[in-house]
Amino acid sequence: MVFSIGKEIRQARKRRKLSQEQLAKALGMSRTTIGQIENGTVQEIGVRKLIRLLEFLGLELRVRPSGVPPTLEELREKEGG
Repeated sequence: MVFSIGKEIRQARKRRKLSQEQLAKALGMSRTTIGQIENGTVQEIGVRKLIRLLEFLGLELRVRPSGVPPTLEELREKEGG
């Protein structure tokens, strides 16, 4: 799951034409932390920090039961985004 979130963050950052360094500076984080989040190797990240990062990139965190297939709406969002 962390890898999936990181992949989405990387794609959103690249769509906005931001470097890891630029994103880190805008959020008061280190470039290393941004890289670790994108690679799914970050050891610890607070929920508030993650939400701030996602919001900055126009993303949101959703919670749903594990093992449940995606809804039609989620599939459409994935195709369009």
